[in-house]
Amino acid sequence: MIESVRQTKTERGEKPRSPLARWLRRHLPMGLYARSLLIVIIPMVLLQSIVAFVFMERHWQLVTQRLSAAVTSDIAAVIDLINTMPPASYPDIESIARRQLGLFISLENGGELPMPVRQPYFDILNRILSDEIRQETKLPFWLDTSTSEDDVYVRIKLDGARILRVTMRRNAAYASNTHIFIVWMVGASLVLLLIAILFLRGQIRPILHLARAAESFGKGQKIDDFSPRGAEEVRRAGLAFIQMRERIERQIEQRTTMLTGVSHDLRTILTRFKLQLAIAGDNPDLQPLNQDVEDMQSMLEGYLAFVRGEAEEDVGTLKLTDVMTRLSAEAELHGKTLTTVVEGDDEVRVRPNAFTRLILNLASNAYRYADTIHIEARHGQRWLSITIDDNGPGIPERSREDVFKPFFRLDEARNLDSSGTGLGLAIARDIARSHGGNVTLSDSPLGGLRAIARVPA
Repeated sequence: MIESVRQTKTERGEKPRSPLARWLRRHLPMGLYARSLLIVIIPMVLLQSIVAFVFMERHWQLVTQRLSAAVTSDIAAVIDLINTMPPASYPDIESIARRQLGLFISLENGGELPMPVRQPYFDILNRILSDEIRQETKLPFWLDTSTSEDDVYVRIKLDGARILRVTMRRNAAYASNTHIFIVWMVGASLVLLLIAILFLRGQIRPILHLARAAESFGKGQKIDDFSPRGAEEVRRAGLAFIQMRERIERQIEQRTTMLTGVSHDLRTILTRFKLQLAIAGDNPDLQPLNQDVEDMQSMLEGYLAFVRGEAEEDVGTLKLTDVMTRLSAEAELHGKTLTTVVEGDDEVRVRPNAFTRLILNLASNAYRYADTIHIEARHGQRWLSITIDDNGPGIPERSREDVFKPFFRLDEARNLDSSGTGLGLAIARDIARSHGGNVTLSDSPLGGLRAIARVPA
């Protein structure tokens, strides 16, 4: 079936999907609510990322650069004072730097700069402060911005093998409170996202309600509690669905009434035929006519039973094992070899009488033409499938759709026995479609015909 769909698309001239389209189809969620959430979340995340990047790259870096330049200018002024003032004034310089500039300095005679400290790759303060010290002082230095969370340590090698040690507060050279903006931005986005999700749920719920109603109607279930609500377009779709449902139900009712009336009239005529044949007595010449009348009576009764079941029966619970037990008894009665398998949950939600008739019609078709039959029922999460294999003569592929037409008869071996009414497969497919499924035919591994009835679980 998949191959035939692909061929149909190729014949229609549709272009094959690109790798990106296939990747999106494979990884994107299928539900409307999930996709709507992505439509809301993805642009918001992209916007927040761009804003955060621009803020970090421009504003945060600019503020840090200006603070670092100011601190570096203070350090350069202290170096100028040390170089120009006599050593006796060094204690006053340290006091002024501590009180006026917030710098804790000390001067060491002799020594070398320590080995460079390994800094994080994305440390903005280390990069900007290093550039400012290098441009402002033109002297060898050592910088540590990662050892302490509160302080920054600087050592600068002055003339005469002297080392100036400088300790400063981190927030003097670094915009440390910038993360508050990010927190507020993310927090506000989460609040807005929560509000959007609540509104989105309210908009999606009527669509999901409409989808469930359409799915239930497709399975033949009653949906008395459905009422359109939501946005104007959703309400219009809901009203269109109600009108469509009413038209379909009215059409089914009219068809049922008409067929019931016609069948009743025909049954009245057949009753007169039977009465006249009974009065005529046991005439061998009238025996074929008797058989024709009996076949027509059986056909009318079967179709009337089907019409009444479709029109009146509600959805209920059916046990597959009970149906299999009944099929085994009929197979034994006909002298056939039957094997049955039930996989999954035994109980299914269908129209019990109609669905039982579906299985019996398919099985009766196999009983009529085959000696060995295998019936397998699989109840999955989404689909219920009934597969019937036999070793009979089968049906040619060109005629597998025609046999579902009412009263269609084959000339091949499958139809040499004319005892059937010609409605079994047609009724079976009609029942399956009323449940939202279908009946298909194919070749069986047993050498005969395979019939598969598949309906939503």
